[in-house]
Amino acid sequence: MHALLLAAGIGNRLRPITETVPKCLVPIHGRPLLDYWLDILFSGRAIARALINTHYLHRQVEAHIAQSPWQDRVDLVYEAELLGTGGTIKANRAYFSDGDVFVAHADNLTDLDIAGFIAAHEGRPAGCAISMLTFETDDPRSCGILEIDQNGVVHAFHEKVEKPPGNVANAAVYILTAEVIDRICALEGPFIDLSTQVIPQFVGRIFAVPTTGYHRDIGNVESLARAHAEFVPNRPQPLRRAADGTP
Repeated sequence: MHALLLAAGIGNRLRPITETVPKCLVPIHGRPLLDYWLDILFSGRAIARALINTHYLHRQVEAHIAQSPWQDRVDLVYEAELLGTGGTIKANRAYFSDGDVFVAHADNLTDLDIAGFIAAHEGRPAGCAISMLTFETDDPRSCGILEIDQNGVVHAFHEKVEKPPGNVANAAVYILTAEVIDRICALEGPFIDLSTQVIPQFVGRIFAVPTTGYHRDIGNVESLARAHAEFVPNRPQPLRRAADGTP
């Protein structure tokens, strides 16, 4: 399986830090966010290669990857203009071949059990085309909030609404099947947003996979401070398991 790490964002809400540092390289306990993700992807054999898109302060990201122990398994693609989360997939369709694709926002901090996530995707309910990592957020209004049925299938999705119906949130970590990739590529225009243009089309066909580990969107200075206080590095956490013991 190939992966896409979305790392092109400007990070306006993290200024002044991001005036000189790209968001994906903002450090937590002395390590850039991007490094945590590369370790997660490549510590096992599940992910063969990863594509990282760049835009803002892209030369810093390129220089960082050039010194990474994982550099031989990483490909970089520069976007002169931001394409959106779905637009990047569309522009690089050939890279992903016809298999499933792991997609994540590299500006999130997580201790994801990627092997467990892939196993959950492989055992997803029939008809589901997307597997989505979920977490319980302490700021529901800033997230995409989900309503999930007894089979773990998302039946409603509320993207950053004023009065969200709960706190179970989209972690912006996905495994997309070829059907989803094809749907993205059929959309018009170069700029495509997953949350607003793609995910709503698959409500009822999204498998929600909850994590009991750490997950936080490092979206602003407050969330960065909380991550420093809360996150314990090198402590991988399992995905929550169903009553029958399956992921």
